[in-house]
Amino acid sequence: MNSIATIILTYNEEQHIERCIKNAQQFSESIFLVDSFSSDRTVEIAESLGAKVYQNKWENNYAKQFNWGLENLPITTEWVFRLDADEYLMGDLIAEINTQLPVLEPSVSGVVFERKMFFLDTLMTKGMLQMNMLRLFKYRHGFCEERWMDEHIILTEGESILFKGYFVDHNLNPLGWWIQKHNNYSIREAVDLLDLEFQLLEPKTEQAAKYALSSDAQSKRNKKKKYANMPLFWRSFIYFVYRYFFKFGFTQGKEGFLWHFLQGWWYRTLVDAKVYEIKKACGTDVIKMKKFIKKSYNLNI
Repeated sequence: MNSIATIILTYNEEQHIERCIKNAQQFSESIFLVDSFSSDRTVEIAESLGAKVYQNKWENNYAKQFNWGLENLPITTEWVFRLDADEYLMGDLIAEINTQLPVLEPSVSGVVFERKMFFLDTLMTKGMLQMNMLRLFKYRHGFCEERWMDEHIILTEGESILFKGYFVDHNLNPLGWWIQKHNNYSIREAVDLLDLEFQLLEPKTEQAAKYALSSDAQSKRNKKKKYANMPLFWRSFIYFVYRYFFKFGFTQGKEGFLWHFLQGWWYRTLVDAKVYEIKKACGTDVIKMKKFIKKSYNLNI
């Protein structure tokens, strides 16, 4: 088995955790859960499958929780894999890891994979922008940057390489759960966009400022900056049209329409509505923005 410790952050993931752990066992030597005190059977199921469970209070920030795991888990492997409970690796990628990882050049300390999405039990293959993510890295050679959205693993030394296989995000919760989740995400995304315009957030930590993002993460960040400079509301409409028509999202039937409408247009319009709401209430006053976001959305930035 590969010298990999897979870290999974959980809170009430009884619906996904068995699938996730059994998948990780195909390429990992050890599996750790950092659980935020689940009230369902997540911990019981994980422990019955041999995963080691540690619990830590959730501080409303994915990166903080993951970095807590890096600092506090008894990791003894050479590599660490970051995996969400509703994600799993496809067979081709597992085979690729099992054959290619042992023969990587010593200078490689991070591996990037493509992530694809399931929506309404359908793999979205049209209208998508390729999402490459660094998820496998040498222990003590990387950390998770602290952001409100779209946090990435940053390497502190070595270089990264892209594997051919892909993993998927395949959440089994109903559509109403997805809508509520993205409503919650939208204020975080709004904060991210306001930060690009008004430097709303604290400067990067010394550690994060010292090291560069992977080329894939930097490319994604650059695209986000271009998007942020486009007019409110129009940009979400244009993004939908680009994905649904020019990238052939319409070829995936009703699931394709719902995915691109909800994720590409509705969600991003909701983000813009919150940006508009905050600007209307606070103008360009950064202090007022922070107080408004704290009072209205209980987000302490």
